[in-house]
Amino acid sequence: MSGDGLSPENDPTRMRNQPALQTSTGAIWLGLGTVMTIIVLAVLGALLTVHTVISALGMALVVVLFVALVVTRFVTPPGRRRLTTMASLFGAIAFVGLATVFVVSSIPAESLG
Repeated sequence: MSGDGLSPENDPTRMRNQPALQTSTGAIWLGLGTVMTIIVLAVLGALLTVHTVISALGMALVVVLFVALVVTRFVTPPGRRRLTTMASLFGAIAFVGLATVFVVSSIPAESLG
């Protein structure tokens, strides 16, 4: 128990007690997911000229993850499970984008020519 009388389960600053993971409708994850997907697709689209196959695979995976995010919002019942799944899918979109950029950028320039 902390000095202010809050137990750890009721502490509003605790990560799992955040409103975005407790009481949200999921609209925030859809909005952020849409913005993140557009940004990632724009970056990976620009990398298509560097390495077409890897960039295209990354773009396809990002689209699949975004579709899963949208489906989760409308199929899964409201609550913590839906919000946690949506947050995880959002993170996966960012991770796939970043990993794809790292893989494409790690290919030596002389192997592309």
